[in-house]
Amino acid sequence: MKKYFRPLVITSITLIYLIIIAGAVVRMTGSGMGCPDWPKCFGYYIPPTEEAQIQWKPNHSYKKGFIVILNKELKIAPKDFSSRASYESKNWESYTKHDYAIFNVWHTWIEYINRLVTVISGIPILLMFIVSFKFWNTKKEIPILASFTILAMGFQSWLGKVVVDSNLLPIRITIHMVVAFIILAILIYILYLTKEHFTSSIYSVVFRNVLVFSVILTLIQVALGTQVRQYVDEQIKIVGELAKSQWLDTPTAKFYIHRSLSIAIVLVNVWLIWKQKMLQLQLHKLNFVLLLVGIEILTGVTMYYFDFPFLTQPLHLVISSLLFGVQFYIVLEVFKNTYVET
Repeated sequence: MKKYFRPLVITSITLIYLIIIAGAVVRMTGSGMGCPDWPKCFGYYIPPTEEAQIQWKPNHSYKKGFIVILNKELKIAPKDFSSRASYESKNWESYTKHDYAIFNVWHTWIEYINRLVTVISGIPILLMFIVSFKFWNTKKEIPILASFTILAMGFQSWLGKVVVDSNLLPIRITIHMVVAFIILAILIYILYLTKEHFTSSIYSVVFRNVLVFSVILTLIQVALGTQVRQYVDEQIKIVGELAKSQWLDTPTAKFYIHRSLSIAIVLVNVWLIWKQKMLQLQLHKLNFVLLLVGIEILTGVTMYYFDFPFLTQPLHLVISSLLFGVQFYIVLEVFKNTYVET
């Protein structure tokens, strides 16, 4: 069974990245409220494909939890019943968790696919958790971390419900993303622990500290990016989704800090690459880090100067998550090896 463990971890990491991509697409397209309830969608396990399915119908059987849009309001069936020739309010309750009573088939299915990817990702993670106990006698960290992953996935699922019920409150969306990063970090650590061969190299204290500083800068940059994204979400509500040129007309100070910090991130990572070449540390992943930083800056510049072209927003978020993942793995490689001061 152990031979299947590492592929399960890699599959789990891949699916977490797919969740991040799906979540970014949901946010970019404004599809977060495509399904007003959770975990079902308008009370269905398979969401509706046309508005007629969620309109009130006479002489129709309704299951408990089914939702209809009536006079621009959401109504939910509190029990199973069959409607009569005319609408009877006693058979329905107002859906009070939020008042977003709009049906858009594209938004509904984009949100549904996002949820579907999340559910599918739970399968390899659950299998990974079960198999992890084969390592109990040799590496107890693995089953312990796998257990944390299961708990974090459960919390993430609950948080998804909270996000929907809050009508996409920005701060809760941000927490949702942070939890995804935490799950990603745990899985990457498990992946590292399953390596068959560990090489020992000499790293200076200065190099190690600057490497950690670079990861901290990335996390600060991501946090600032979520704040900028929250501001953009607020502007969209004010000026509309089509007025992209106005989304960042009057940016906050956090935007300028976010933009300027990218220069520091480039300089720090250039220094790390130069130092690892000087010391022949063989940390070639640092080149990939700098490439990801460059793409991240390019997408950011494109969004600001070219009014948020299609897919630049999710790409910006996905690249940041890839950047964090690679940097975190490099930190694990460096901190598990020997070092001397210089």
